[in-house]
Amino acid sequence: MAIQLPFSHLSQWQQIAFSAALLERMIPNYKMFAKHAEFGEFSVLRNQLDIIWLWLDKNNGCKINYDAQINKLEPQVPDPQEFDFFGVFPAIDATMAMMSLLQAMQDKEIQGAEIVSRLSENSVSYYVELIIAEQRAENDESEITNKEIELDPLMEWEFDTQNELYYALKELPENKDTCLKIKAMVLEEGLSNLGIEV
Repeated sequence: MAIQLPFSHLSQWQQIAFSAALLERMIPNYKMFAKHAEFGEFSVLRNQLDIIWLWLDKNNGCKINYDAQINKLEPQVPDPQEFDFFGVFPAIDATMAMMSLLQAMQDKEIQGAEIVSRLSENSVSYYVELIIAEQRAENDESEITNKEIELDPLMEWEFDTQNELYYALKELPENKDTCLKIKAMVLEEGLSNLGIEV
């Protein structure tokens, strides 16, 4: 079921821009979790993503102290053992996606875009599976199929968004204007990848 986009056809800049755009749809899930669980500082993730967008604007000459940013991010990762509600999982996905992106910006060998793509997709598929399970009749114990998950509108939206982003980045120049375009594209609905208001 995994989204399989040929990220090797994108430049490092395009892969980072793709990941940053997906993170715009993921971090609102962290914000909601942090508020509900009274854990973590959403502002750390928001600031880091803002710094990444600045870095993507080549005219800025923005330098990032990656070790310092990763050190700030590590305490924001929730422990799933400590929280007994679903929100902890998309929150973990958001922090791990940010971590992977920061590491990929330092090391071209790390497949950052692929990891962020998978984490975003995992958040949605797990959420969709929970919703389907809740909607089922009490005595219906049949297994939820991949097909059922794939056909859910939220899952379809995730696939469409990732595809649209990928192909837009292949065509657009590597500049600030492109960053603004793709950011507007992913925030157009005003929703996170789980359908939560941004």
